Amino acid sequence: MTRPATTEAEAENPWPWISAALAAHTAWGAYPVLARYLQTVSLLPSMSLLVAGSAVALAALLIMVRPRLQLSLFRFPLMWFFLLIIIIRATSNLLAARFTLAIYVQLITLMTPFLVVLLSATFLRDRIPPFTGRAIILASTGALLMMSGDLSETGLRPDFRPDDWLGIGLAFGSSLTLALYMITIRRGVRHQISGRSMLLVQLIAILAFSLIVSLVLGEEWHRWQELTPFDWLIFLAFSLGVLFGANMGQVGALRHLGAPMVSSLLAWRLVSALIFAALLLDERLTSPVQFLGALIVLTTITWYLRRQRTNG
Repeated sequence: MTRPATTEAEAENPWPWISAALAAHTAWGAYPVLARYLQTVSLLPSMSLLVAGSAVALAALLIMVRPRLQLSLFRFPLMWFFLLIIIIRATSNLLAARFTLAIYVQLITLMTPFLVVLLSATFLRDRIPPFTGRAIILASTGALLMMSGDLSETGLRPDFRPDDWLGIGLAFGSSLTLALYMITIRRGVRHQISGRSMLLVQLIAILAFSLIVSLVLGEEWHRWQELTPFDWLIFLAFSLGVLFGANMGQVGALRHLGAPMVSSLLAWRLVSALIFAALLLDERLTSPVQFLGALIVLTTITWYLRRQRTNG
Protein backbone atom coordinates (compact mmCIF):
# COMPACT_ATOMS: atom_id res chain seq x y z
CA MET A 1 0.00 0.00 0.00
CA THR A 2 1.44 3.38 -1.03
CA ARG A 3 1.74 5.95 1.73
CA PRO A 4 0.02 9.29 0.91
CA ALA A 5 2.39 12.11 0.00
CA THR A 6 3.09 14.56 2.81
CA THR A 7 1.73 18.00 2.10
CA GLU A 8 3.90 21.11 2.42
CA ALA A 9 1.91 22.32 5.41
CA GLU A 10 2.32 19.00 7.19
CA ALA A 11 6.04 18.79 6.37
CA GLU A 12 6.81 22.33 7.56
CA ASN A 13 8.20 22.71 11.06
CA PRO A 14 5.77 25.05 12.88
CA TRP A 15 8.14 26.08 15.68
CA PRO A 16 9.99 28.83 13.76
CA TRP A 17 6.64 30.45 13.04
CA ILE A 18 5.43 29.95 16.61
CA SER A 19 8.63 31.72 17.67
CA ALA A 20 7.88 34.48 15.15
CA ALA A 21 4.36 34.84 16.54
CA LEU A 22 5.68 35.07 20.11
CA ALA A 23 8.27 37.63 19.03
CA ALA A 24 5.55 39.69 17.33
CA HIS A 25 3.33 39.53 20.43
CA THR A 26 6.33 40.50 22.58
CA ALA A 27 6.96 43.54 20.40
CA TRP A 28 3.31 44.58 20.36
CA GLY A 29 3.23 44.15 24.13
CA ALA A 30 6.15 46.58 24.36
CA TYR A 31 4.51 49.05 21.95
CA PRO A 32 2.59 51.16 24.51
CA VAL A 33 5.65 51.19 26.77
CA LEU A 34 7.93 52.45 23.98
CA ALA A 35 5.29 54.92 22.80
CA ARG A 36 4.78 56.27 26.33
CA TYR A 37 8.52 56.57 26.92
CA LEU A 38 9.11 58.49 23.69
CA GLN A 39 6.21 60.86 24.39
CA THR A 40 6.58 61.44 28.15
CA VAL A 41 10.31 60.93 28.78
CA SER A 42 11.90 61.80 25.45
CA LEU A 43 9.16 64.46 25.03
CA LEU A 44 8.63 63.86 21.32
CA PRO A 45 5.47 65.38 19.78
CA SER A 46 2.97 62.58 19.16
CA MET A 47 2.24 63.10 15.47
CA SER A 48 5.91 63.64 14.62
CA LEU A 49 6.65 60.33 16.33
CA LEU A 50 4.03 58.63 14.20
CA VAL A 51 5.45 60.25 11.06
CA ALA A 52 9.04 59.25 11.79
CA GLY A 53 8.16 55.74 12.99
CA SER A 54 5.99 55.03 9.95
CA ALA A 55 8.62 56.45 7.60
CA VAL A 56 11.37 54.21 8.98
CA ALA A 57 9.10 51.15 8.90
CA LEU A 58 7.99 51.98 5.35
CA ALA A 59 11.59 52.39 4.18
CA ALA A 60 12.54 49.04 5.73
CA LEU A 61 9.53 47.38 4.08
CA LEU A 62 10.38 48.78 0.64
CA ILE A 63 14.09 47.90 0.89
CA MET A 64 13.83 44.44 2.47
CA VAL A 65 10.50 43.09 1.21
CA ARG A 66 9.75 45.18 -1.90
CA PRO A 67 6.02 44.63 -1.92
CA ARG A 68 4.00 45.72 -4.92
CA LEU A 69 1.35 48.36 -4.51
CA GLN A 70 -1.78 46.86 -5.98
CA LEU A 71 -3.69 49.88 -7.30
CA SER A 72 -6.65 47.63 -7.94
CA LEU A 73 -7.13 47.48 -4.17
CA PHE A 74 -8.58 50.97 -4.18
CA ARG A 75 -11.50 49.87 -6.34
CA PHE A 76 -12.93 48.09 -3.33
CA PRO A 77 -15.06 50.29 -1.01
CA LEU A 78 -13.84 48.02 1.78
CA MET A 79 -10.29 49.35 1.30
CA TRP A 80 -11.33 52.96 1.94
CA PHE A 81 -13.07 51.89 5.14
CA PHE A 82 -9.92 49.97 6.04
CA LEU A 83 -7.79 53.10 5.57
CA LEU A 84 -10.08 55.08 7.85
CA ILE A 85 -9.99 52.59 10.70
CA ILE A 86 -6.22 52.05 10.58
CA ILE A 87 -5.63 55.80 10.82
CA ILE A 88 -7.97 56.06 13.81
CA ARG A 89 -6.43 52.94 15.35
CA ALA A 90 -2.83 54.14 15.00
CA THR A 91 -3.54 57.64 16.28
CA SER A 92 -5.69 56.66 19.26
CA ASN A 93 -3.31 53.85 20.27
CA LEU A 94 -0.33 56.20 20.32
CA LEU A 95 -2.15 58.98 22.18
CA ALA A 96 -3.58 56.54 24.75
CA ALA A 97 -0.04 55.70 25.84
CA ARG A 98 0.67 59.41 26.27
CA PHE A 99 -2.15 59.99 28.73
CA THR A 100 -2.32 56.83 30.84
CA LEU A 101 -0.09 53.98 31.98
CA ALA A 102 1.21 51.62 29.31
CA ILE A 103 -0.04 48.60 31.25
CA TYR A 104 -3.59 49.99 31.21
CA VAL A 105 -3.41 50.48 27.44
CA GLN A 106 -2.24 46.91 26.88
CA LEU A 107 -4.82 45.57 29.30
CA ILE A 108 -7.65 47.17 27.36
CA THR A 109 -6.15 45.98 24.06
CA LEU A 110 -6.38 42.39 25.34
CA MET A 111 -10.16 42.77 25.44
CA THR A 112 -10.24 43.12 21.64
CA PRO A 113 -11.19 39.44 20.97
CA PHE A 114 -14.40 39.98 22.92
CA LEU A 115 -15.19 43.09 20.88
CA VAL A 116 -14.57 41.13 17.67
CA VAL A 117 -17.04 38.47 18.75
CA LEU A 118 -19.70 41.00 19.77
CA LEU A 119 -19.30 43.12 16.62
CA SER A 120 -19.31 40.05 14.38
CA ALA A 121 -22.51 38.84 16.05
CA THR A 122 -24.10 42.28 15.68
CA PHE A 123 -23.16 43.18 12.11
CA LEU A 124 -22.31 39.85 10.47
CA ARG A 125 -24.78 37.71 12.42
CA ASP A 126 -22.05 35.30 13.49
CA ARG A 127 -22.74 32.90 16.33
CA ILE A 128 -21.39 33.96 19.74
CA PRO A 129 -19.04 31.20 20.98
CA PRO A 130 -19.90 29.36 24.21
CA PHE A 131 -18.70 30.83 27.52
CA THR A 132 -18.12 34.28 25.98
CA GLY A 133 -20.19 36.01 28.66
CA ARG A 134 -18.36 34.26 31.50
CA ALA A 135 -14.99 35.01 29.94
CA ILE A 136 -15.86 38.71 29.61
CA ILE A 137 -16.94 38.88 33.26
CA LEU A 138 -13.79 37.10 34.48
CA ALA A 139 -11.42 39.16 32.33
CA SER A 140 -13.12 42.40 33.34
CA THR A 141 -12.88 41.42 37.01
CA GLY A 142 -9.17 40.72 36.60
CA ALA A 143 -8.67 44.05 34.85
CA LEU A 144 -10.43 45.93 37.67
CA LEU A 145 -8.23 44.18 40.22
CA MET A 146 -5.12 45.23 38.29
CA MET A 147 -6.36 48.82 38.26
CA SER A 148 -7.22 48.77 41.97
CA GLY A 149 -3.99 50.50 42.96
CA ASP A 150 -1.38 52.82 41.56
CA LEU A 151 1.29 51.16 39.43
CA SER A 152 3.88 53.89 39.89
CA GLU A 153 4.70 53.21 43.53
CA THR A 154 2.90 56.22 45.06
CA GLY A 155 0.40 54.28 47.10
CA LEU A 156 -3.19 53.32 46.48
CA ARG A 157 -5.14 55.69 44.31
CA PRO A 158 -8.92 55.19 44.51
CA ASP A 159 -9.66 57.50 41.57
CA PHE A 160 -8.05 58.00 38.21
CA ARG A 161 -6.74 61.38 37.20
CA PRO A 162 -8.41 63.14 34.23
CA ASP A 163 -5.48 62.17 32.00
CA ASP A 164 -6.03 58.51 32.93
CA TRP A 165 -9.68 58.65 31.90
CA LEU A 166 -8.71 60.28 28.60
CA GLY A 167 -6.05 57.65 27.97
CA ILE A 168 -8.37 54.78 28.88
CA GLY A 169 -11.06 56.21 26.61
CA LEU A 170 -8.58 56.45 23.76
CA ALA A 171 -7.38 52.90 24.46
CA PHE A 172 -10.95 51.61 24.35
CA GLY A 173 -11.56 53.47 21.08
CA SER A 174 -8.33 52.00 19.72
CA SER A 175 -9.43 48.49 20.70
CA LEU A 176 -12.78 49.05 19.04
CA THR A 177 -11.12 50.09 15.78
CA LEU A 178 -8.70 47.15 16.11
CA ALA A 179 -11.71 44.85 16.28
CA LEU A 180 -13.12 46.49 13.14
CA TYR A 181 -9.67 46.12 11.54
CA MET A 182 -9.62 42.39 12.26
CA ILE A 183 -13.10 41.94 10.84
CA THR A 184 -12.10 43.95 7.76
CA ILE A 185 -8.98 41.81 7.28
CA ARG A 186 -11.15 38.69 7.42
CA ARG A 187 -13.42 40.12 4.73
CA GLY A 188 -10.36 41.24 2.74
CA VAL A 189 -9.21 37.65 2.36
CA ARG A 190 -12.17 37.10 0.06
CA HIS A 191 -10.76 39.79 -2.25
CA GLN A 192 -7.29 38.14 -2.39
CA ILE A 193 -5.57 41.04 -0.59
CA SER A 194 -2.11 39.99 0.63
CA GLY A 195 -0.85 40.84 4.09
CA ARG A 196 2.20 42.67 2.70
CA SER A 197 0.06 44.81 0.44
CA MET A 198 -2.18 45.67 3.36
CA LEU A 199 0.87 46.63 5.45
CA LEU A 200 2.22 48.83 2.66
CA VAL A 201 -1.07 50.67 2.29
CA GLN A 202 -1.38 50.94 6.06
CA LEU A 203 2.03 52.58 6.52
CA ILE A 204 1.51 55.01 3.63
CA ALA A 205 -1.88 56.08 4.97
CA ILE A 206 -0.64 56.58 8.54
CA LEU A 207 2.44 58.48 7.35
CA ALA A 208 0.43 60.84 5.14
CA PHE A 209 -2.25 61.53 7.75
CA SER A 210 0.11 62.07 10.68
CA LEU A 211 2.37 64.36 8.62
CA ILE A 212 -0.58 66.58 7.68
CA VAL A 213 -1.83 66.73 11.26
CA SER A 214 1.67 67.45 12.60
CA LEU A 215 2.08 70.37 10.19
CA VAL A 216 -1.39 71.72 10.97
CA LEU A 217 -0.73 71.57 14.72
CA GLY A 218 2.67 73.17 14.27
CA GLU A 219 4.52 70.55 16.30
CA GLU A 220 8.05 71.40 17.37
CA TRP A 221 10.30 69.01 15.47
CA HIS A 222 13.48 70.48 16.95
CA ARG A 223 13.03 68.14 19.90
CA TRP A 224 14.42 65.35 17.67
CA GLN A 225 17.79 67.12 17.71
CA GLU A 226 17.97 66.79 21.50
CA LEU A 227 17.53 63.02 21.75
CA THR A 228 20.12 60.99 23.62
CA PRO A 229 21.62 57.78 22.18
CA PHE A 230 19.31 55.78 24.46
CA ASP A 231 16.30 57.73 23.14
CA TRP A 232 17.34 56.81 19.59
CA LEU A 233 17.65 53.18 20.65
CA ILE A 234 14.09 53.24 21.98
CA PHE A 235 12.91 54.88 18.76
CA LEU A 236 14.56 52.18 16.64
CA ALA A 237 12.87 49.52 18.78
CA PHE A 238 9.57 51.37 18.23
CA SER A 239 9.91 51.82 14.46
CA LEU A 240 11.97 48.85 13.26
CA GLY A 241 11.16 46.44 16.07
CA VAL A 242 7.40 47.00 16.28
CA LEU A 243 6.03 48.90 13.28
CA PHE A 244 8.14 46.86 10.83
CA GLY A 245 9.39 43.73 12.59
CA ALA A 246 6.26 42.83 14.55
CA ASN A 247 4.03 43.48 11.55
CA MET A 248 6.15 41.30 9.28
CA GLY A 249 6.44 38.54 11.87
CA GLN A 250 2.70 38.61 12.38
CA VAL A 251 1.99 38.45 8.64
CA GLY A 252 4.29 35.43 8.24
CA ALA A 253 2.93 33.66 11.31
CA LEU A 254 -0.66 34.18 10.18
CA ARG A 255 0.12 32.77 6.75
CA HIS A 256 1.83 29.64 8.10
CA LEU A 257 -0.06 28.99 11.34
CA GLY A 258 -3.46 30.58 10.79
CA ALA A 259 -5.26 33.24 12.82
CA PRO A 260 -6.62 30.91 15.57
CA MET A 261 -3.13 29.69 16.53
CA VAL A 262 -1.56 33.17 16.47
CA SER A 263 -4.46 34.66 18.41
CA SER A 264 -4.22 31.99 21.10
CA LEU A 265 -0.88 33.52 22.15
CA LEU A 266 -2.35 37.02 22.55
CA ALA A 267 -2.17 37.09 26.36
CA TRP A 268 1.63 37.06 26.14
CA ARG A 269 1.39 40.75 25.23
CA LEU A 270 0.42 41.58 28.81
CA VAL A 271 3.47 39.75 30.16
CA SER A 272 5.65 41.68 27.72
CA ALA A 273 4.06 44.99 28.70
CA LEU A 274 4.56 44.28 32.41
CA ILE A 275 8.26 43.48 31.89
CA PHE A 276 9.08 46.45 29.66
CA ALA A 277 6.99 48.89 31.73
CA ALA A 278 8.90 47.90 34.87
CA LEU A 279 12.26 48.29 33.13
CA LEU A 280 11.67 51.54 31.24
CA LEU A 281 8.91 53.40 33.10
CA ASP A 282 9.01 51.97 36.62
CA GLU A 283 5.36 50.99 36.22
CA ARG A 284 4.79 47.71 38.01
CA LEU A 285 2.27 45.65 39.94
CA THR A 286 2.62 46.52 43.63
CA SER A 287 0.09 44.38 45.51
CA PRO A 288 -1.07 40.74 45.68
CA VAL A 289 -4.50 41.86 44.46
CA GLN A 290 -2.98 43.27 41.28
CA PHE A 291 -0.96 40.10 40.69
CA LEU A 292 -4.16 38.08 41.16
CA GLY A 293 -5.91 40.31 38.63
CA ALA A 294 -3.11 39.81 36.10
CA LEU A 295 -3.27 36.04 36.58
CA ILE A 296 -7.05 36.05 36.06
CA VAL A 297 -6.74 38.09 32.85
CA LEU A 298 -3.92 35.95 31.42
CA THR A 299 -5.64 32.66 32.27
CA THR A 300 -9.07 33.72 31.05
CA ILE A 301 -7.98 35.13 27.70
CA THR A 302 -5.61 32.23 26.97
CA TRP A 303 -8.28 29.64 27.85
CA TYR A 304 -10.96 31.45 25.84
CA LEU A 305 -8.87 31.87 22.68
CA ARG A 306 -7.55 28.31 22.76
CA ARG A 307 -11.07 27.02 23.22
CA GLN A 308 -12.17 28.96 20.14
CA ARG A 309 -9.20 27.55 18.24
CA THR A 310 -10.17 23.98 19.23
CA ASN A 311 -13.83 24.49 18.41
CA GLY A 312 -13.06 26.41 15.21
